[in-house]
Amino acid sequence: MNLQPIKQRFSIIGNNDGLNRALETAVRVASTDLSILVTGESGVGKEAIPQIIHSQSPRKHNSYIAVNCGAIPSGTMDSELFGHVKGSFTGAGTERKGYFEEASGGTIFLDEVAEMPLETQVKLLRVLEAGEFLKVGSSKVQKTDVRIVAATNVDIPKAIDAGKFREDLYYRLNTVPIHLPPLRKRKEDIHLLFRKFAADFSEKYRTPLIRLSDEAREMLERYYWHGNIRQLKNITEQLNVLEEERNVSAQTLLKYLPDLSKSNLPATRQSNSGSDSDLNEREILYKILFDLRNEMNDLKKLVGDLLKDGSISDEDTQIIKELYTEAETDPAKDPEYQALQLPAHTSEANAAQAEFQDSNFHQHQEVEESLNLEDQERILIKKALEKHNGKRKYAAEELGVSERTLYRKIKEYELS
Repeated sequence: MNLQPIKQRFSIIGNNDGLNRALETAVRVASTDLSILVTGESGVGKEAIPQIIHSQSPRKHNSYIAVNCGAIPSGTMDSELFGHVKGSFTGAGTERKGYFEEASGGTIFLDEVAEMPLETQVKLLRVLEAGEFLKVGSSKVQKTDVRIVAATNVDIPKAIDAGKFREDLYYRLNTVPIHLPPLRKRKEDIHLLFRKFAADFSEKYRTPLIRLSDEAREMLERYYWHGNIRQLKNITEQLNVLEEERNVSAQTLLKYLPDLSKSNLPATRQSNSGSDSDLNEREILYKILFDLRNEMNDLKKLVGDLLKDGSISDEDTQIIKELYTEAETDPAKDPEYQALQLPAHTSEANAAQAEFQDSNFHQHQEVEESLNLEDQERILIKKALEKHNGKRKYAAEELGVSERTLYRKIKEYELS
């Protein structure tokens, strides 16, 4: 699909795969009346997607209304969206049309839809399902024909778990999901955007064009960009207005990049730091993982002691051997394996021990335990399900998560 005309018309800069995929989806669904949910962090440019959809749809000659749900007080939300009749509340001196009535035949964009009150969400669901609504203070059902595109930077499944968003409304809005990637995942586009903003501000303020040194460009591309495109645009404008030198060095750029400790830029670390509060996020994560590995090693030692004491049956001993075979650890370095070399009590155990000795344990290569969070999470979920015979309710309680979250993780890790 040739997206260049779309990008030029709506001033979209970049060639990132995630960005292109979002634009292609918007163009493909424009001719339908399907509801769209646009997700992405604040400042990634979500407002461009509903404009593209409306401009490419059969509704393009009718109204397009953008509503910021986060900017409307909850007490007046129903009146703004659905209108009200005269005398319906104090100050309602005349009848008023709402956005859904005004936009009938066109498209309405509900930005920050997760900020909508629950009682208004019920009424929005009725519009989506039946195309009907009631004005505030009226009992007369009115019809509307609108295409709804919603957007949010909130994790909706988490909002559902917290009771702040209706699950049925989420599935009605999310008929076609479109996700815009954050700027830090569009590294190839960052300098293109900077050049575009620099040219715009140079023309606006009638100043020479600012340029970045190679080191400054690398720093720009490695920065985390919490505010995404909006933050990049603000910093470009500051550089254009405040810096006399038009060739910006890395040292100069550093003054305009806040929260360096949270970015991907290299950061110095105090050598006398010993407490968890002084550790950065990644160090804390590794510390947790190493603590988990130490606990697993302690558990192995406990099993080894039980084997030495003869407290485990021959059948359980065979199971443990099979588990060690699957783990492919180096037997020479494993105290539990040495425990398994003790004289067996039965001929069956002797045969199992001989088979165990001929297994993959003789590979003299030590395999590191996985430190990947997803691997550890998958293992914990699997163990909880096995412990409770596949009953998700009790497994979720054991893991300290909601049953809905557990169900989503089971699908994600294909544990069903």
